[in-house]
Amino acid sequence: RPAAHVPKGAILDELTELVAARRGLMRDRTASLNRAKSQQIALLKHQAAQRLNQIERQVAAIDRQCRQLIARETGLAHRLAILSSIPGIGETTAIAILADMPELGQLEPKQAASLAGLAPVTRQSGAWRGRSSIRGGRAHLRQALYMPALVALRFNPPLKAKYQALTKAGKPAKIAITAIMRKLIILANALLRDERKWTPTIA
Repeated sequence: RPAAHVPKGAILDELTELVAARRGLMRDRTASLNRAKSQQIALLKHQAAQRLNQIERQVAAIDRQCRQLIARETGLAHRLAILSSIPGIGETTAIAILADMPELGQLEPKQAASLAGLAPVTRQSGAWRGRSSIRGGRAHLRQALYMPALVALRFNPPLKAKYQALTKAGKPAKIAITAIMRKLIILANALLRDERKWTPTIA
């Protein structure tokens, strides 16, 4: 089987810049929503609403541009279709993965988890071992996988079973959902490596 195609060049650079700009707009959107909740003056409320509308238009324009860029590169379009086939991973998350981890599909499972900042790290000093924690890696990608993991619990039975087994064993919900995020990125890596879409028989 040929090695998974790793996209490079100007189109990927543009996609990465667009995805970063979209993240910035979504942060602005959250800040604007929070401000709007506490504002009492009609003028400020009106300005906040205008800003939110502007952000929505800008995000929509970026999304359109991302789709157009991907359509111009057959390899990217193929990878997007594979990623979007995974329950929980919608188009927005799939595009973020394409931009933030272009090498996905050529990694070992542990490498994929580590680069996404989803590999557990145990604090250790001499004979003392602390709790495992998640840190490092590409924080933007880790954040982008949180909501898809929640959706996957509804539509991906094997991942739902994994989550339930972890919580039943006493793992905190935060740890269990992180494990699902890790499974998602490892699954995405495997599907891109094999160049095949998700099917219900794949966990």
